[in-house]
Parts: sequence; structure tokens; C-alpha cells
Amino acid sequence: MSTTPSASPRADGLRFAFGTLTVLPVTVTRWDRDAARGGMLWAPLAGLVVGAGAALAGVALLAMGAGPLLAAVATAAVPAVLTRGLHLDGLADTADGLGSGKPAEDALRIMKQSDIGPFGVITLLFVLLAQVAALAEAYGSSWSRGALAAVLSAVVARLALTLAARTGVPPARPEGLGAAVAGTVPARSALLVAAAVTVAAAGAGALVGVDDLVRAVVAVAAACLAAELLLRHCTRRFGGVTGDVFGGLAETAATTALVVLALG
Repeated sequence: MSTTPSASPRADGLRFAFGTLTVLPVTVTRWDRDAARGGMLWAPLAGLVVGAGAALAGVALLAMGAGPLLAAVATAAVPAVLTRGLHLDGLADTADGLGSGKPAEDALRIMKQSDIGPFGVITLLFVLLAQVAALAEAYGSSWSRGALAAVLSAVVARLALTLAARTGVPPARPEGLGAAVAGTVPARSALLVAAAVTVAAAGAGALVGVDDLVRAVVAVAAACLAAELLLRHCTRRFGGVTGDVFGGLAETAATTALVVLALG
């Protein structure tokens, strides 16, 4: 990747966010700590684009006469396609590392292997089942609730990355994407992004209904809490974060948000 200096830090951050978190044809022009900081701050925006694509797929199928389950499957598939399954792969590897019961160094080695172990397979199975079931519940209520769930879950998944990249969270390895972004985001900035996402979620929920406003805010809070608990566990277990852990955090946050939105 090119590391040519750019006159626009904001543009560098946007390129970093979309170039590393999506398959969209965006060239990352800088690969340094400043660009990584901007990229993690813009991560929820990348999630908004991914979520909009997922919602469009689900709503389009509903409009063509498909049922809520098929719409839910398509909605869950789009983020996987638009990220090349990066976050799902990270979730599986993190589950294998945590489930191995081995010391940090051995667990990290297991996570770096290309194959997926039994813990990873089981975790992927139940997470995807939970996501599809929750989306089907939302689409079964109304297309607007399904679209809200698709977009909000994708945004909070990337918000979890912003929060995990805050200062004070160390990398578990000296190389890789985790090391590139770990500790780059000032804690205050991460909290401001979280507040902005929460306000935006409340506004989006209000367009659907009063209950959805409350549910959207609770979904953001619950997703951030679940991701934070996993982050702290992984930091204790591995000595820091890795790219795989970031993927696991994103899927954990997305699934939690979907489950909350499906309740009630």
C-alpha cells in the first residue's frame, strides 16, 4: 500500500475506514497511526454504508414477495460479502483462541492458523442463527423495523471498533491490523463518536415509532457493553487486541443489537 502523504487527514481516514473495513474499491493512501486514527473514527460511517446495502437487499426481497426469513438471510449475507467475511473469520478465530484454554502465546498462534476449529464453528453457527432469527423477527413486524435493525447493527458493529481502538488498549502482537489501530483513538473522541451514534440511532428509531426510539438506544448501549466485556476478557487473556479480536467485537456488537431490537 502507498504511504504517500496527503493534504487531507479526513480523506485519509475515510480511505482507511472503507479500504480496510469493506471491499469497496477504495485505495488506502496512508498506512500510519494518524490515518488509522481517522479510519477508526470514521468506522461507523463505513458501517452505515454496509448496513444500507443489507437493508436494501432485505427490503427488495420483501417487495418481490419473499417472506421475512428469506429477507433476513439476505440481510445477514450482505455484510459478510461486503467485508469478505473478515469479521466472521475474526470471530471464529477469537473463539478458537479463547476456547483453547492455552497460554496467551499458544492461543495467539492458534488464532493465526488458517483453519477453523470446533469452537469457531460452533460460535459462527449460533451467531449467524441468532442474527437471522432476530432479523426475521424484525422484518416480520414491518419492513421499516427490519431495515432499522440491518442498518443499526452494522453501524454499532463498527462503533465497537472505534471504542476498542481507544488509547490504553494494547496490541497483543507487534504486527498486523490490530497493532496498526490499537490505541490510536483518544478516549474522549471515541466517546463522542459513541454519543453521536446513539443520537442518530434514536432519531432513526423515532422515524419508525416511539418504542423503536427507546429500543434503538438500548440496542446501542447493550451492544457497546457486550463488546466491552469481550474486549476486556480478550485483553486479559491475550495481553491485548488483534485483528481477529476486532472482528469478534464487531460481530458481538451486531448480534447483541439485533437481539435487543427483536425483543418486545
